[in-house]
Amino acid sequence: MYTLLDGDGRPYRSIVPGRYGGHRRSRIYGRLDCPSALRALARGAYRTHRVFFATESDAISAGYRPCAVCVPGRYAAWKKTR
Repeated sequence: MYTLLDGDGRPYRSIVPGRYGGHRRSRIYGRLDCPSALRALARGAYRTHRVFFATESDAISAGYRPCAVCVPGRYAAWKKTR
């Protein structure tokens, strides 16, 4: 079983792993293969604040912003709204 966050940021259990990862403190989401997140995980500084989402829309609805490294197009669109 996997623990994912829904669009309201509430955790729920799923038999399917999340497709997106996020960082709870910085409120950033991105792909699971994001180079920036993988570097942070390798340093051991990221793991305790890691969250997962089934969909990108769940991450956005939960108040997370796109990662500039692994989803630059979504980040640029988000940045224009700020």
